[in-house]
Amino acid sequence: SDPPSPRSPSNGSSRTLSAREMYLFDTGGQYLDGTTDITRTVHWGEPTPLQKEAYTRVLMGNIDLSRLVFPSNTAGGTVESFARRALWDVGLNYGHGTGHGIGNFLSVHEWPVGFQSNNVPLEAGMFTSIEPGYYQDGEFGIRIEDIALVVEAQTEKPFLTFEVVSLVPYDRNLIDLSLLSPEQIRYLNSYYERIRAHVGPELRRQSLEEAFVWLQESTEP
Repeated sequence: SDPPSPRSPSNGSSRTLSAREMYLFDTGGQYLDGTTDITRTVHWGEPTPLQKEAYTRVLMGNIDLSRLVFPSNTAGGTVESFARRALWDVGLNYGHGTGHGIGNFLSVHEWPVGFQSNNVPLEAGMFTSIEPGYYQDGEFGIRIEDIALVVEAQTEKPFLTFEVVSLVPYDRNLIDLSLLSPEQIRYLNSYYERIRAHVGPELRRQSLEEAFVWLQESTEP
């Protein structure tokens, strides 16, 4: 018989999970009303100072690109560095693309939308992921991925911005608030208000009380 593939669990290669390390969850599915692709990184114990700072800077990059206002017909590659700047500030980086188009009943990673040099200019109505990260070989990995819709910004001339449609809290245990700007904190708080408004009533409707309590705790201002 063939040996198990590297992606399959086996008694030889699997190990016990613990609360002393970071976990990166890359989740998603394809449904009748759309495709999800959401990554969250969590730590249930005591993160190291580097883990906490790296996570916070990845989050800062996610927020900075998500709240960016930019001219119509701007290429994704032109604004991509906004997702990296907080990491670059301290000499960190990540070796993958910052986002990809999202297909409906097609590919989850769908060209030609995204932030690479060969992607088309961004236009209202496009869906893209926004997913900065940071990886320490053999130690831990961080990625924070949301799906965002390109929408018209509330500006005099027709500019664009993003509306994040993934409604999942970030891990409070890993955020160093002292690194965040007042604008980034305001963005986080309004994002958490949207999560409560949209997801809270649905959890109640499904009688998922434990999840509802977790959601309220995870979206405290």
